[in-house]
Amino acid sequence: MIVAEAVGRALAACGAGTVFGVVGSGNFHVTNALVAAGARFVAARHEGGAATMADAYARMSGRVGIVSVHQGPGLTNALTGIAEAAKSRTPLIVLAGEATDRRSNFHIDQDALVVAVEAYRVAVEERRTVLLNLPLDVQARPCDPAPGTPSPVSGSEPGVVDASGGSVAELARLLGRSRRPVFIAGRGARHARRELETLADLVGALLATSAVAKGLFRGSPWDLDVSGGFATPLAAELIQGADLVVGWGCALNMWTTRHGSLVPSEGKVAQVDLDRSALGAHVPVDLGVVGDVAAVATALAEHLTSPAAGPATPAAGPATPAAGAATPAAGTGAGTGAPGSRAAEPPDARGYRSPEIARRVQAEGRWRDVPYEDESGGGRIDPRTLTIGLDDLLPSERILSIDSGNFMGYPSMFLDVPDENGFCFTQAFQSIGLGLATAIGAALAQPDRLPVAALGDGGALMSAAELETVVRLGLPMVIVVYDDEAYGAEVHHFSPHGHPLDTVTFPPADLAAIARGHGFAAVTVTTPADLAGVADWLKGGRDRPLLVHAKVTRDRGSWWLEEAFKGH
Repeated sequence: MIVAEAVGRALAACGAGTVFGVVGSGNFHVTNALVAAGARFVAARHEGGAATMADAYARMSGRVGIVSVHQGPGLTNALTGIAEAAKSRTPLIVLAGEATDRRSNFHIDQDALVVAVEAYRVAVEERRTVLLNLPLDVQARPCDPAPGTPSPVSGSEPGVVDASGGSVAELARLLGRSRRPVFIAGRGARHARRELETLADLVGALLATSAVAKGLFRGSPWDLDVSGGFATPLAAELIQGADLVVGWGCALNMWTTRHGSLVPSEGKVAQVDLDRSALGAHVPVDLGVVGDVAAVATALAEHLTSPAAGPATPAAGPATPAAGAATPAAGTGAGTGAPGSRAAEPPDARGYRSPEIARRVQAEGRWRDVPYEDESGGGRIDPRTLTIGLDDLLPSERILSIDSGNFMGYPSMFLDVPDENGFCFTQAFQSIGLGLATAIGAALAQPDRLPVAALGDGGALMSAAELETVVRLGLPMVIVVYDDEAYGAEVHHFSPHGHPLDTVTFPPADLAAIARGHGFAAVTVTTPADLAGVADWLKGGRDRPLLVHAKVTRDRGSWWLEEAFKGH
């Protein structure tokens, strides 16, 4: 056995089930060793796509992502995807060949098998992206198999609570006194819906998420959906009117708090996170608690219901936010369609949960419920009208992946998802061109759902090589391209200042024809009637993926993007 084979076998024994990559000479043997040991290899057409596929697969499957790349340019091609994963703390292992000079004093002081296992443990237990360099000369060295077989590595068990200084008791006190609490759950809370809803029921809290955790509370009558730039006017109003906001596994960064404007000026802010350094990193907090979200929520519920704690119901008082709470100047919303499905009648009023709030969440809780003026015409369709039409047509059991760009708010705000496993949002590095690869990785992690990729024209053309991957894998994917024939974010950012836009605008491209050339079915949409082509595809055998080339209106940028640019 050689070292490359030992590394591949060790990673497979640790639990590496699916590997993404582009194979060259430098990673040929280690990749084949992984496959021989039972791993599935998914070939991408570009290393950047491979890294993002592995990232999305890890996010949506709960397993470590593995990406295998060639030395030198293979690694540099993958760096954008690796940076996205690292910034998102995705458990990801990057296997990269490394070219070394024979005169190098490179030295191995432990068996390569142990090094591979340690990398896997770091990725799982610390939720880190790990680069495991594999020098070419070292890979080729003989290696005696280590005695025994490494055990599969699993993540740290929930239950970690650091109650030093009485932090849990202090948060219980804040919750017990709050009349208008709001919970904002992030990616670190995606495993804790039941615990958070139980606690929220005790204290009368409304429920919201960061963008990456969208769908976590879907079906609850108190679900405000996303907090931040994608927040509905109602969600923004109610979060601003809170007297206590608790972030659960959520960074509370400028995107989630809309540059801090959603942090209640007269209220308090608490934060719960496994990472102590995350507490107060973006906004000042009145209280930070270190611990696993589910464990802390459970401890709080027990504290609030213990006989010594007294009644768990917050003090009586008005549940409606103070008059004058700011509402974002969306100017437009959504809402030519009927409201989406809702849960049953809400429980008895307490905290922020009054009959009036319940009625408003039912009537105004989704973007499509908010009226807007349809701007379709002149051979282009309003992206809100387009997205509402798609929401009505596509099956509810879907997994939605979003690329970056001016368009991204429309699918994020107007396409519903069934739960937290229905939305994959690789935006930590804010790179365009990752959306299609994200959708591929997410589709493989959730094979029982219809994969939907939402892309801009710039990102679609940047990642067009992976169209072949979608066809080769036989994925029944729907790709929606919001085409404004430009890098729309730059157009709307710089045009008000009179700058020339020749470098960020482009002539029309027949994206439907490009897709058909790769083996897709395709439809071009300029009016709502054109969506009949989508309906026909859904009724058929879905034996080929579908690309929807939507020529969208482009006279102005999205209001949420204008808000986002305040941070630049």
